Amino acid sequence: MRTFVHVVLLICGIAVTVGSFMSILAGVKPGDVRLEDLRDGFPAGWAIEQISDQSVPFYRSMMILLLGSGVAILIAAVFGSRLAAWIGVIVGLASLGTFYYRVNEQFDNIIRENYSTILTNQTGFILTVGGLALALLACLVPREKTQR
Repeated sequence: MRTFVHVVLLICGIAVTVGSFMSILAGVKPGDVRLEDLRDGFPAGWAIEQISDQSVPFYRSMMILLLGSGVAILIAAVFGSRLAAWIGVIVGLASLGTFYYRVNEQFDNIIRENYSTILTNQTGFILTVGGLALALLACLVPREKTQR
């Protein structure tokens, strides 16, 4: 990989890793979302504030997916592995996409109805999605040509 791709992936890996500790939607942190909620959906009759009141072990939360994504991107930056970068980007985007799909499904288009205020001051969302988007663009940069 090119040198600037390594630098961009390093910055993106740090951003995704730090963003996974901050809130991503209406005060909900990835450590509050169970993996079962991503798979099955949130229980019926819940309010969005109840998601952040759950006590979820670290290894069974969405945070483990986002941290794994950030670590994979960091490994790609250090060792130059395109495969690790792609895995990190796909896992990160899939977990965030699934979370927002489940929230939108359960809480009746809450994101579309409150789009101007629901993501206000959600630094974790901005860092995570921004880091994943830049890492995706960095993965699309062509390889260097080898000299003979």
